[in-house]
Amino acid sequence: MGFLSSFLSRSLLRRSLSSSSTRSIHLLSQESGAGDVLRRRLRWRLPLAAAAAAGAAAIALALDLDLRPAPSLCDHGLDPRVGGKDSTELVVKGSHKEVPKEFIDELRSFLQDNLTLDYEERCFHGKPQSSFHTAVNIPDVIAYPRTQDEVQKIVTVCNKYKVPIVPYGGATSLEGHTLAPYGGACIDMFLMKQIKALHIEDMDVVVEPGIGWIELNEYLKPYDLFFPLDPGPGATIGGMCSTRCSGSLAVRYGTMRDNVINLQVVLANGDIMKTASRARKSAAGYDLTRLVIGSEGTLGVITEVTLRLQKIPKHSAVAMCNFPTIKDAADVAIATMHSGIQVSRAELLDEVQVKAINVANGQTFPERPTLMFEFTGTETYAREQTLIVQKIVSEHNGSDFVFVEDADAKKELWRIRKEALWACFAMAPDCAAMITDVCVPLSRLAECISKSKQQLAASPLTCTIIAHAGDGNFHTFILFDPNQEEQKREAERLNHFMVHTALSMEGTCTGEHAVGTGKMKYLEEELGMGALRTMKRIKTTLDPNNIMNPGKLIPPHVCI
Repeated sequence: MGFLSSFLSRSLLRRSLSSSSTRSIHLLSQESGAGDVLRRRLRWRLPLAAAAAAGAAAIALALDLDLRPAPSLCDHGLDPRVGGKDSTELVVKGSHKEVPKEFIDELRSFLQDNLTLDYEERCFHGKPQSSFHTAVNIPDVIAYPRTQDEVQKIVTVCNKYKVPIVPYGGATSLEGHTLAPYGGACIDMFLMKQIKALHIEDMDVVVEPGIGWIELNEYLKPYDLFFPLDPGPGATIGGMCSTRCSGSLAVRYGTMRDNVINLQVVLANGDIMKTASRARKSAAGYDLTRLVIGSEGTLGVITEVTLRLQKIPKHSAVAMCNFPTIKDAADVAIATMHSGIQVSRAELLDEVQVKAINVANGQTFPERPTLMFEFTGTETYAREQTLIVQKIVSEHNGSDFVFVEDADAKKELWRIRKEALWACFAMAPDCAAMITDVCVPLSRLAECISKSKQQLAASPLTCTIIAHAGDGNFHTFILFDPNQEEQKREAERLNHFMVHTALSMEGTCTGEHAVGTGKMKYLEEELGMGALRTMKRIKTTLDPNNIMNPGKLIPPHVCI
């Protein structure tokens, strides 16, 4: 069909559809290999009574045009309730087809012993350590590449046989990012943790994706440098890029998107893409680095990361204070940010979380809403900041203001804060946790936390709140008995309430945990269908066989 005929066909089709009053939808399925998802195609029947449509059809027939639209791509390998906008399920159900023996043989030809079909190992990789989400299926095979070349070969073989790929890092993500709803190949980056180059004068480092941020900072410490993002213990750099994570230091240093200079990524067809140069800033073309950051493995597998580093502060002080209500604490965090003080951390803990910390660590902190601040700079400057915040605290019903400068004491306080989740489990050892987060504009933080706190306090479940208060981002740990269906539904109800409260305040359903399977159902309300269709088009263009972490991030009801 020539260009003119193609243009007329599309133009006539749009006109006929706009005047059409009846539409019938046919769902077709097509199998073309292991792990394929179902594709939806829409075929429109033109009403005979519609004159405009009939006229268009007559012209089309005269020109020998095909009025059927191009196939509409939807992700229907998932149960339509899971991840869709009306989803209430936590178990992800996807279609699954056994991988062929030839596929395994090709992988083994270059991976050799760094490949396993062991059932227990596959089960371990199919259930994220910290996520309450589960999937019916598990990976068919676990691959442990050692180099970018091996990753490229794995992806090329997976694309050849249309086998789904699930990239796997520290498995600390919280929204089901490493689930394998379609089975397929799990690419565990554990063996790729090399530090490839450190440029001290440029204050950047080139690493492989499997290295953890804690390991990296241990390596950097003798050089008086550090990487400032600090999510949960165990997180790896590749996973941190994929989920666009941040942490308690984001209020000063930004999130992952602000601290990655460039990436190398293996795309679905096996091509290797370098996203940028090593220059600290560039205006050269599309910002491919930020396109990949936060894409959750749906566009490619990250194999190399160049990170921006910071100098270790010469001096720091940590301050703590208590408040009668969580709103008072949030108001002080907001007032501190408005004062212009450059805090490094501003962490808020509710009284339930403080109680859990006391139980787990044998501490005697006052069990009231608590703020923790960190101030850095010269010794004089850090103390000046501390005194200014102390005055703000006194003006907002704060009490028990204390600060510490001893290195060991500061380290212990932040260790306790970092292990807050495990403290909750110590308080309720037989429970599972639904861990969720939202983020709102800073001016709405106190209101959003207060409304959420009312619901959490009224619930029969044990719930704690921790906030990166300087960013407007807060987390909830909702503890429930995994064997009690009623408690699971209550946990989901509380999560749902928090998200919709944040969205009503022009916030987001996830400040730093990313989307995975758990937050897909909220994206249409937050971003709109235009944004989601654009994401779907990008995904379909770069990954036409839908092998890259399918069933994540983009809701299944989004069609193009």
